[in-house]
Amino acid sequence: MKMVNADFERVLKYFDEDGDGKIAPWELRKRLGMMGGELGLKEVELLMEELDRDGDGFLSLEDLVKVMEAAGEEEKLKDLEEAFEMYNDSEMLGFITPKSLQRMLSRLGESKSIHQCTAMIHHFDLNGDGLLSFHEFTLMMDH
Repeated sequence: MKMVNADFERVLKYFDEDGDGKIAPWELRKRLGMMGGELGLKEVELLMEELDRDGDGFLSLEDLVKVMEAAGEEEKLKDLEEAFEMYNDSEMLGFITPKSLQRMLSRLGESKSIHQCTAMIHHFDLNGDGLLSFHEFTLMMDH
């Protein structure tokens, strides 16, 4: 579920204690401490350095949006990796074969012939090897 700007603004307001529209290191440390995440000053400085995209020493709304979107992309990639592993052929590690695709679709209640599975793979098979690599699988899932 994609967060909307209002959600980001609520997060910013929660951390932005002095209301200046930016999260200072001390605000981040204090709020994280209230949430049970005790961080030392050095840890907060490193975290700020990593999250502060414009290098001004504060977290702005834009910084938060970029961090949350990156986290969303990371989660999506993890989900795709898990799905790929389910379809993965145990004999052809790292690839989806027509047979492994047919087997997985059957488990999901979709009956497809080996010819239909071959055609599905062919549509996204960039290198023409008759198999789906993880990269090709991600293209198929985004389609």
